[in-house]
Parts: sequence; C-alpha cells; structure tokens
Amino acid sequence: MGVLVDASIDPSPGFTVISGETGAGKTLLVGGLRLVLGGKPDPSVVGPTSDFAQADGLFDGGGEEFGVSRIVPAKGKSRAHLDGSLVSAASLTARVGEQVEIVGQHDQLRLRRANHVLTLLDSALGDSGQTALGNYRDAWNSLKALVERQKLVGGDEMALRRELDLVTHQTGEIDDAGLEPGCDVATENQASRLRNSEEILEHLAESSRLSESIRDQAGEAVSHLRKIVELDPDAGDLVSQSETVFADVAELNSVLRSHRDLVDSDPELLAELDQRLTLIGDLKRKYGSSIEDILEFRDQAAARVEELGNLLAEAGEIESRLDGARSDVEAKGEILGTHRHETAAQIQTVVAAHLSDMGLERASVDFFFETVTPGTTGTECVEFVFSSDQRLASGPISSVASGGELSRLVLAIRLATTSPETKTLVFDEVDTGVGGVTALALGEKIANLAKESQVLCVTHLPQIAAYADSHYLVERHDGVAEVRLVTGEDRVAEISRMLAGMPDSSAGRQAAVELMELATAR
Repeated sequence: MGVLVDASIDPSPGFTVISGETGAGKTLLVGGLRLVLGGKPDPSVVGPTSDFAQADGLFDGGGEEFGVSRIVPAKGKSRAHLDGSLVSAASLTARVGEQVEIVGQHDQLRLRRANHVLTLLDSALGDSGQTALGNYRDAWNSLKALVERQKLVGGDEMALRRELDLVTHQTGEIDDAGLEPGCDVATENQASRLRNSEEILEHLAESSRLSESIRDQAGEAVSHLRKIVELDPDAGDLVSQSETVFADVAELNSVLRSHRDLVDSDPELLAELDQRLTLIGDLKRKYGSSIEDILEFRDQAAARVEELGNLLAEAGEIESRLDGARSDVEAKGEILGTHRHETAAQIQTVVAAHLSDMGLERASVDFFFETVTPGTTGTECVEFVFSSDQRLASGPISSVASGGELSRLVLAIRLATTSPETKTLVFDEVDTGVGGVTALALGEKIANLAKESQVLCVTHLPQIAAYADSHYLVERHDGVAEVRLVTGEDRVAEISRMLAGMPDSSAGRQAAVELMELATAR
C-alpha cells in the first residue's frame, strides 16, 4: 500500500501510538484502517511495488473474532471480504463501522450526528436521569402500541364494518345450508336414484325374476343332494353347501324386493335434491372444494366475526386512551428533558476543563436543544456546538473546529461521558498545535480514556508517546516504509528522537527516560 510494502500491527487493548518522521508513511496505516471500515478507496495508494493495495483486519465483535479484507486495484473496483466471503463496502461499515471511530479533520465524526450526541448525553445521565429515560421509553412504547392498535381497529372503521357484514353473511349462508361431512355424496346418490328410477326398476324386476329361477333350481339341487346322503353318508358337506347357496339366493330375493320398494318416481323430491346440489356447488365455488373445506372456512369466518366485534367495541375507547398516552409522553418527555439539560450543563463544564488542560483555554462548548415532535428518543433533538474562543460565535463542529481541535474535543467529551459505545478510537491529528505541558496533559488524558476503550494515536509528540502501552515506529529506507514495534532501548531512542531529533544523544535518552518515568508515575 503505497510505500508500505508489508506492515502489520497488533494494537494494545489500551493505548497504542504510531510515530515516525514526517512523510514516513504513518497516515497510510490509518488509511488502511479506513479501508477495512468500508471507506472510499483511493487508487493513488496503489504502488509503486504492486498493482494493488490490500488492507486486512481482525476484530473482536463481542467475544467473536472475524476477519475483514479490502483489495484496491490500480484500475477497476475494489473488493471487500468479511470472514472470507465477498461483501459490499457498506457491509463492512455496518459490521465494523460502529466499533471503530477515526477522529481526524476529514473523517465523518459521529459527534456531528444528532442521534450520537444524544446517545453520549444519555450515557452521562445519573440514576434519576436514567429512570426518567426509562419512563419516557415506556410511555413512548405504550403510545406507539396504541397507535398501531388504532390502525388495526379504527384506521378505517367503515371497512371493518363492511368486513363484519361480509363474514357474518358468509357464516349464516353456510349455517343455513345445514351441511355435514359426506352430505354432498348422499344427496347426489339419492338424486341419481330418482332421476333413473324407471330404468332401475326394470333392472330390479329382471334381477328378481332371475334370482327366483336360481332359487328354484337351488332348491331342486338341495333335494337331490339329500337323497345322495341317504346313499352316501360322507356326502353331508354337499348338502350343507347347497343349503347355504339356497339361503343366500333367498336373501338376495328379499333384498331386491326391499330395494324395489325404495325406488320411486318423485319429481318434486328430485327437484328439491337438484336445488340442494346446486346450493352445495355454489358453496364449494365460494368457500372450498369439499364439504370439509367449507365447514373449516365457516369456523374461520365465525372466529373473525368475534374478532371484528371485539375490535369495533374497542374502537370507541381507544381514542381516549390515546389522548392519555400522548399526555403521558409529553409529561415524561419534559421530565427527561430537565435531566438532559442539567446533565448537558455538567458535561459542558467538564469538557471545558479538559479542553483548557489541553491548550484550548478560551474554548466554549454547548448543547443546543430544539423541541421536536415526540419520538423514540424524546421530545427534543440536540446538537453539539463549539467555539475555539469564547469571543467567537459558536457553530456546528463540522464547520468551526480544526483537525487538532476536533480530536481534543472528542477526547474531552469521551472523558466527560465515559460512553462505552465505540470500542476503539483512532486519533489522527490530536497533537496539532500542541506542545510542552499541554502535550503532557493530552497524553495523560488519552491514557485515562484507554482504561475504558482501545485507543490508537498517530503522533509526533513524545509527551503523548510516553504514555502508550505499545509503541509502533514507521521508518522509511530507500523509498520503502517499514513498521516495527519498539520496546526497551529502541523505544527510548525513538522518544529521544521525538524530543530533540537526536536518538543517540545520551542527554536526549536521559530526557526520554525521565519523560517515560513521569508518564508511568501518573
């Protein structure tokens, strides 16, 4: 990536600094981090030793590690990978962007977003403020639930009443038909018998004649077989079988006579049956292909009738409940607003004190509140405004704060609110216009912040570097930059170089050791 052919750092969980001569390539490391966060790629970072630039990162997301990779070719579109799978740059931002915030002049600071300012403010609320925040959220959720219920109940009451009329009619229509499982088959069979009664009777008559003849012949067979038994006692089974046949034929004759009595030509009954079959057919076309489907639809319609009745009964009282819920939200919002204003004033004082320690004695900070329509976060929106000098007009930090001021402002606010929202903070220009005692205060404050969050800082100031838990040095040799972890004497030499530009000077080394001891003592 640019003059960085191959570089790898393993930041401390606390405070990590990156130092090096101007132009050595420190900003390329931060640029690589911007890439894995889903930032816009810049083809100019490619080369001169390769036709593509690649940045990789390993992150801890709530105890689960995941890998991110971004490849930027000299020509063409960049490619992003999340745990080995090809994804969009926006997916990287969604997955990693909320865990890391880069603070620099050209970065889109979250502090510029009203919802983020409100989150920071709420994180600093005391116990009573947190209770007020919880009470407001409960009131808002209750109001939102009632509004949703109203949409269901009274969003179009006329439509509900039309639907109630429809399902009531459907339920009654099915009930009036008096359907039972299998009734369509039974009705069709009865209608078919009446429709074909003459032909059925003809076949029954012929069947009766033939069965009578068979019965007579079976009787003669039985008589002959009985005589055989008198001559051959072992032929008794033949008599039993013949008697069974005779009895079956006699039974068949009786059944045929009975069935003949059932068959009758009744045009009026046939017309009624045809009418009922037509009704069943109409119901099947409307509600289901079988009697069972129709009856199931009927049960569902009856349940909907009951539900709609309850909804319409509720519609009359829901509006008064909504009025009460809106009043409750307003009241809870006003209480929450009071706590937020009090907390904002406290934060302003603490932030101003931190900024003064960091060389911005005349800076002023303020939370600008504006009443809005009640919503998820309250009845006010809030913006953070800043001025580097109290004599100047305050304005949004995006338009009035320089890179160094932005970094110190973010640091001061994070110290004042101790919000754990972002796990990692990266300061790219925190030391702009800072030196001496102010630099020592700045280093101490960053170290204090690093007790709660992981902090990376690109710096030229030895006073800041002395406080680091881990220290990486970017060096450039023959047009190629390298990054290495410096410890022990190497770190002393680097801080000496940062102090006086003389890494091998014994006096410089002694000053570096004293500075590191001072940082450790604090």
